[in-house]
Amino acid sequence: MGNGDVLHYFWQAGFVVKMVLLILAAASVVSWAYIFQRRAVYKKVQKLMRQFDGKIWKAKDLTGFFQEVKKKSRSHVGIESIFLGGFAEFLRVRKLAFRDRHFIMENAERAMKVAHAKEVMKLEKNLSVLASIGSVSPYVGLFGTVWGIMTAFSSLSEAQQVTIAMVAPGIAEALVATAVGLFAAIPAVLAYNFFSNRVNQIAEEFEQFEDRFSLLLHQALYSEINTSDDGLDYEAS
Repeated sequence: MGNGDVLHYFWQAGFVVKMVLLILAAASVVSWAYIFQRRAVYKKVQKLMRQFDGKIWKAKDLTGFFQEVKKKSRSHVGIESIFLGGFAEFLRVRKLAFRDRHFIMENAERAMKVAHAKEVMKLEKNLSVLASIGSVSPYVGLFGTVWGIMTAFSSLSEAQQVTIAMVAPGIAEALVATAVGLFAAIPAVLAYNFFSNRVNQIAEEFEQFEDRFSLLLHQALYSEINTSDDGLDYEAS
């Protein structure tokens, strides 16, 4: 079935079926827009995550690195946000409870978890739209098909002799709604499943970073308490 056939069936269809087809076409456009947008977001997050992960473990002065990251003009995403949230809380609580390592780390880890949750929410943005389009579109198309078939048969009520040739065009026009519904739904469902797995993978990488960074902060606190010099400047703003 070519584009010309679809357009032909569209113009021949009744008002309700036309509205159904227009709704499904709009849903398909929205779906593809979100697919490309989410793909770009995840690609950017993972790229920045690799770059940041390569820098932080080489930093000799965490406070200096913190200030450097904090001053970046672009918005912070992924593990950058988790690092900023956790280390800012670490520095703040560190001034209040110098010797209480457990209290300091508990607050820093809680701050990282909050930042983690916010970042995951950003990653999941618009996925619900894809899920809705994928689940609802087939039923919208089916509604258009049923309505079109009902209209096709009702128009034959006054005919003295009914043949397949008389019914076939109306049924074909109606079935286009189901086809368009599937056309809108299938990419949305596949994209939703793919992106959901992608979000889970990125979230796992967030957790791995949090564990490694918590260990680094534990080591810094232990070193300071035992040597009174951990190489950190706690006067960060």
